[in-house]
Amino acid sequence: MPYVNIKITDEQVTKEQKAALIKGATQLLVDVLNKNPATTVVVIDEVNTDNWGIGGEVVTQLRKK
Repeated sequence: MPYVNIKITDEQVTKEQKAALIKGATQLLVDVLNKNPATTVVVIDEVNTDNWGIGGEVVTQLRKK
């Protein structure tokens, strides 16, 4: 059973966009690894920008630049 964990910042991602990510990740595993979509799990974690850092800086501050 494949498990995919997608982490994104919590910045106005719509239900439709999340559904597209789930569908696309599932299809990728079907196409590349011939996995069964019925047993493929995709989880999306939305992370607050205060809890995400890039290059030693908090994303919240980077977005303000």
